[in-house]
Amino acid sequence: MKKAKLFPLFLLFASTFTACNNDDEKPEVLKPTAKNIEIGSGNNKQGQIGRDFHFNADVTAGGKIADVQLKILPKKGEKYATDWKLELIWNEYIGAKNTTVHKHFNIPNDAPEGKYDFYFIVLDTNGSKLEIKEDLTIVHPANLPTDPVIGRDMISRNETLIYHMGTWVEPELIFKKNDELTAHAQISQIKGDGILYSVLIKKSANYHPESIDNLDFNKVIVISKVEHKDLAPASKITTLQKVNDVWGGEKILIGAPNDANKPNANPITNEKIWESGVYNWVVLYKNTTYNLNVYKSMPITINYQ
Repeated sequence: MKKAKLFPLFLLFASTFTACNNDDEKPEVLKPTAKNIEIGSGNNKQGQIGRDFHFNADVTAGGKIADVQLKILPKKGEKYATDWKLELIWNEYIGAKNTTVHKHFNIPNDAPEGKYDFYFIVLDTNGSKLEIKEDLTIVHPANLPTDPVIGRDMISRNETLIYHMGTWVEPELIFKKNDELTAHAQISQIKGDGILYSVLIKKSANYHPESIDNLDFNKVIVISKVEHKDLAPASKITTLQKVNDVWGGEKILIGAPNDANKPNANPITNEKIWESGVYNWVVLYKNTTYNLNVYKSMPITINYQ
């Protein structure tokens, strides 16, 4: 009988000890996370000396953001022409819970070519930390295998030129329903394989693709598409050109039911349906042989009545 009485006492002691241990455990600290990370144009993890560098990350803090840092540091074991590093801090994100870190900055002219360690760091107010480390290559543009350039941009309304290579023939690019929009661009200094898109995007969509890899065809109206294969060095293509038996148009009717994404034209409906407002004409080119991207954007106005 005495043994039977001792057993419930043992259970009471054990449960009390376990409860004390659970009270001592600290709650899990949530760390910041990041997605949609793009390091360099088209996420090619390359920087070009003296030119724009693109970075993007969608960040969610565990608590709130305390600090956002980007570092490009010498890689252990690598040799460089000069000592160099780059460290950036962006205070405008402090206190945010969710944010998109979208930045453009120049790789300085004194940066030596070579392979580097790239760091993206987010500090959280709860004491946690996100650190992303990637390899980054910095090159001089003169040493690129090809160096695409967008130029000779021209826009016409009903075959009347209204913008040409930086010169405004008319004070504004205004189009109305049933106007024919011609948007012409040329990509030069290219070779190998590549693809060119010319698209319209509503400014209200707050959507700014910088590579054809990021094109959302639910949000863009395609004016033209051109692909090329095995081009010789220093070739050129335009938005209206037959390249290896592929034709790219450069015209669209304001109010057309479908875009010009041939052979699979997309209906112009839902969030990209025609309406009055400011649009961006965006030219995007990707050299698929060398994973190089360039883009250009220009605003136009549509009075859709």
